[in-house]
Amino acid sequence: MRRPIRTAWLAMTATTVLSLAASGCVTVHGELAVVPSVKRSEAAKALTGFVDAYNAADKSYDPALDQGRVSGALGAINQAGLRSNAATSPGGNPQHRDLVLNDARFTIPKKAGWPRWFVAEATPAGARSDGPDAVRWLMAFVRDSPDADWKAAYLTSMKASAIPRFTTGSGGYAVPVADKAGGLAVAPGELSADYAAYLQSGRPGDFAPGPHTDQWRASRAKTAKQSASTMQYIDQPLKDGDFAPLALATKDGGAFVFFATRYYQRQTTAAGYRPQVPKDVAPLVRGTVRTKLTKEWVSAQAAQVPPTGKVTILSRLEGVTGATGS
Repeated sequence: MRRPIRTAWLAMTATTVLSLAASGCVTVHGELAVVPSVKRSEAAKALTGFVDAYNAADKSYDPALDQGRVSGALGAINQAGLRSNAATSPGGNPQHRDLVLNDARFTIPKKAGWPRWFVAEATPAGARSDGPDAVRWLMAFVRDSPDADWKAAYLTSMKASAIPRFTTGSGGYAVPVADKAGGLAVAPGELSADYAAYLQSGRPGDFAPGPHTDQWRASRAKTAKQSASTMQYIDQPLKDGDFAPLALATKDGGAFVFFATRYYQRQTTAAGYRPQVPKDVAPLVRGTVRTKLTKEWVSAQAAQVPPTGKVTILSRLEGVTGATGS
């Protein structure tokens, strides 16, 4: 669990316009008008604010130092990791190196209402920075109201060649896709439940083969039964509030979607045996581990959803956010 963000290799102020017409004053509120979610200068400040807060929290292992800059799936993973590391290394992080993000670019949708959001794309220092194999981070930042701070809710790491081309309109602004949008193989708002159901049943459905679908299920199956223990998985959708999916239209007629799920991993041992509790999980355990250890994971996915056909899970970032012993 140490350094939950760096291991991801494998998230506008309301505008009020007053128009004086012959018939009187007409007010168009930011909650109703379709406007850019953020100014590019403000997006850059949000990214810098996140990096500064992340570095401070990672150096001291103090979750309070960046809790105001993270949200949703990324926030759950980050905060749990910091709480765990604070318990196992109370003096801070002896291996801390500042996170540096280079060549930042911003994809900003135009939309009405709240929350508003945008995507920041950058290359972490030390990663390959040129060619199709260049490593790029995509982070979705969310703001719930005019008075709220921008918070990073999703993070994915991808090769530059795998990043889709986003649809843009006037001014170069991106086009958001609604949760219930039609014209796609799966509506963004249904991805979390569909993915959780697929992982539970394995029945052929909406998802293309790959490391985060059939290969992940095969990996789970290998650990399901050991000589003295069994492993069970329970997958659940996670799609409300701060965990809501975020989707952008792509030029192929599909959508690029960030979405989240939760799953429980329960290990049960035979009489006379006890589950081993990893060092980084121990600080998160409630109860006493005798014959059962249940880990709660939050998993954040980035997916390419075509107009028809199979959804491709492009990447997955996960972390243990809690555990129970019995």
